[in-house]
Amino acid sequence: MTSAARALPRILLLTDRSQLPPGADLVDTVVRCVRAGLRAVVLRELDQPDVTRDHLAKEIRRRTRGADVIVVSAHRRLSHTHGVHLSAGRPSLESRSEELLGRSCHDREEVRRAVAEGAAYVTVSPVAPTESKPGYGPALGVDGLRRLVDEARGTPVFALGGVTAAGAATMPAAGAYGVAVMGAVMRSADPAAAYDRIRDALSAGIPDTPANRGDVGG
Repeated sequence: MTSAARALPRILLLTDRSQLPPGADLVDTVVRCVRAGLRAVVLRELDQPDVTRDHLAKEIRRRTRGADVIVVSAHRRLSHTHGVHLSAGRPSLESRSEELLGRSCHDREEVRRAVAEGAAYVTVSPVAPTESKPGYGPALGVDGLRRLVDEARGTPVFALGGVTAAGAATMPAAGAYGVAVMGAVMRSADPAAAYDRIRDALSAGIPDTPANRGDVGG
C-alpha cells in the first residue's frame, strides 16, 4: 500500500458540477470544503475532455497548496492527480507504487476483484437511496454494507450513495473506514457547512481506538 493510502482520510468528496447551485463554481466549492478540513477529492466531470479535467485538478491543487489534499481522477489517469478511481467495469490498470488506486463496487464479486487487484480502497454503493443516481439498484443498508466490508478483508471501504450527516454517523458501526459524498455537498448553498456536518457525524460514530484514528479532517 502506498504512503498516500496509509494516510487516507475518512471522507472522499466526489465532484459533480451539474449538481451545483446556480452560479456556483466547482473549484471554489472544493476549495471551501478544503478550508473546512476536507483532504481527499475524486474528480469526476466525465463529460469533459481529459485536458479540461486535468486543468481542474491542477487548479484544485494550486489553490489548496499546503493543505496536503489528495486528488484522484475518475476512470483515467491525469498528470495533476495522485491516482485514479476506477468504476466497477473498467479494466485494471498496471499498479504504480506512487499512485493511489481506488475502485467502485456494488456487490461481493466486485469487492473481491478490487481487493485481488490491490486497490488501496473501495467505495461501496448505494448504501442509501440517492438523488445523484436514482434507480441505481436497491440500497444496501447497514447490513449489506457490513457484508461487503467483510469481503474487503481489511481494504478500506467508503460508504457511498445517499450519505447524509445522519447516515454518516452509522457507517463506522458497519465497519466502513469512511464515507464518500457527492450530492449532499455539491447541492448545498454552503458546501463547507455541509461537509462540517458530515465530518462531525462521522467522527462521532468512529470508535476511539488507535486502529481507527484516521484523518477525518479539520
